[in-house]
Amino acid sequence: MAGARGVISNTEFCDALERRGIRFVAGVPCSFFTGPIELLTRRGHYLAAANEGAALAAAAGASVAGHRAAVIAQNSGLGNLINPLTSLVQTYDIPVLVFMSLRGWPDPSQDEPQHRVMGTSTHAILDAVGVPHITVAADAESIDPALDEADVHLAAGRSVFILVQKGAVEKCGGAPEGTDDRPSRTGSLRAVEHLLTQAAVVSTTGYTSRELFGVTGSKDHFYMQGSMGHAAAFGLGVALTERDTPVVVLDGDGAAIMHLGTLSSVGATLPANLVHIVFDNGSYESTGGQATTAGTTDFTAVARAAGYAHTQTCRSTDELVVALDHALTHPGPHFLTVPVSRGGASEFSRATAAMTTDQIRGGFATRIRRCGGPS
Repeated sequence: MAGARGVISNTEFCDALERRGIRFVAGVPCSFFTGPIELLTRRGHYLAAANEGAALAAAAGASVAGHRAAVIAQNSGLGNLINPLTSLVQTYDIPVLVFMSLRGWPDPSQDEPQHRVMGTSTHAILDAVGVPHITVAADAESIDPALDEADVHLAAGRSVFILVQKGAVEKCGGAPEGTDDRPSRTGSLRAVEHLLTQAAVVSTTGYTSRELFGVTGSKDHFYMQGSMGHAAAFGLGVALTERDTPVVVLDGDGAAIMHLGTLSSVGATLPANLVHIVFDNGSYESTGGQATTAGTTDFTAVARAAGYAHTQTCRSTDELVVALDHALTHPGPHFLTVPVSRGGASEFSRATAAMTTDQIRGGFATRIRRCGGPS
């Protein structure tokens, strides 16, 4: 049954895939697709992939095995997807259907700054690599016309993208709040705020950056919006080139999983001044609370195996305060896992509501010089 006029219901979206034999969908969440991902997960048809490229590779494997397969992703992750798109899917003529949200399109000024470049480039990038694409407008009443057109390309052995504008698919509720006794991420940040004053602090995209800005009000932390999974690599670059500057990276479980290989780079280079903290609530909180695969991943053990000098799981704010104080006064690299509860929708605004990205970059550069100075 179709949704309300101008909205594709979550049931219609998922039923349409099933009617066409698509029962394997791999993806990375986007708030545009919260409903379909939740429903596909309940039906047992959804794989939570580490990143967009891995999602496409998994769908390609299912396709070669004889099953119709699809991917759900956000266009901000198109860069992660390009390599397997061009060197796997197109090279081996593997038909995969990709649903991709159009953040920053058609008007990039109506979205967050990290979506500006990709928002205005998504169609052109797909044209440049020769991939057919179909755009579903915000006022679409059915997904079937796009799927009919996509089937023509899939039948010919070509992968095809269905690009979905904001508002086309029914909205779903936000991330549920936690009901366990784990500390909150906001409370954890408040507890260690005094320890962060003499460090160069990098916070991952999503609610972590919102809460760090909301708690500290600091205009010289690096609030990373976008570039999901790369906060640790960014912090590593700072730590390796500014050896006298303490560097603290505040990461999330979904982001850390996305580019988990950076932990190996840290272990190989051993920056003594780096502290890497992963707040683990088991969910992609800012995109609707979809589950990550962190429930079966022991981050502390992975970091230890990767070569971090000191690793620890902190199950209370008191443990976190003691561990971070130790990390900032002893050579590392250090890795701290902090299990936290889900907080639901964030009460804080993005840092870019108060600062430009240029101001964030400039403020952070000033803090690096103040905390350590040129090496």
